[in-house]
Amino acid sequence: MIVGLTGGIGSGKSTVAQMFHDLGVPVFIADVEAKNLMNSSKELQCKIMELLGNAAIEDGRINRKFIAEKVFQDKPLLNKLNQIIHPAVRKHFLKWTEQQNFPYVIEEAAILFESGGDEICDVIITVTAPEDVRIHRVLSRDKTSEEDVRNRMKNQISDTEKIQKSHYVIENVDLEETRINVREIHQILLKKSTEI
Repeated sequence: MIVGLTGGIGSGKSTVAQMFHDLGVPVFIADVEAKNLMNSSKELQCKIMELLGNAAIEDGRINRKFIAEKVFQDKPLLNKLNQIIHPAVRKHFLKWTEQQNFPYVIEEAAILFESGGDEICDVIITVTAPEDVRIHRVLSRDKTSEEDVRNRMKNQISDTEKIQKSHYVIENVDLEETRINVREIHQILLKKSTEI
């Protein structure tokens, strides 16, 4: 059974993914895998350079700062980049799922809906937190500005929309409460996986 785990920037979906991982659930972090693929696949790198120019790749690795500066202000360009990366990540994910032998797996993806990744999920969990909490978390984690965080939020669909498309919602403000929610959902998913 494939479970999609998503949430806006700063919602704490990585924390929630780690909690599931601690329960023994195989977790695929789409962002990390996308970076690994972009750094290791010559084919992907060629396509990225065709789209963004040679400066997108530096010493055989992606130039993240250059790419971010180009695409986060330019939605059509970001969409084109995503059309290169997402199919490669999905293929990699499906191959990965075949190697797992747990009742269910989790794909943690910030842009699960935007990338169409929700189409292959049996269940979707959205992690939320109030906007001011999310901004504070990102500012204390990344060397960035509030304006930059808000721009990145604009590139993601709203929590309201995510919640409507989800089976479960975890509001991640109090860590202990989040952990209880994760355990409850884990038990439900174990049961559900036997019915699929």
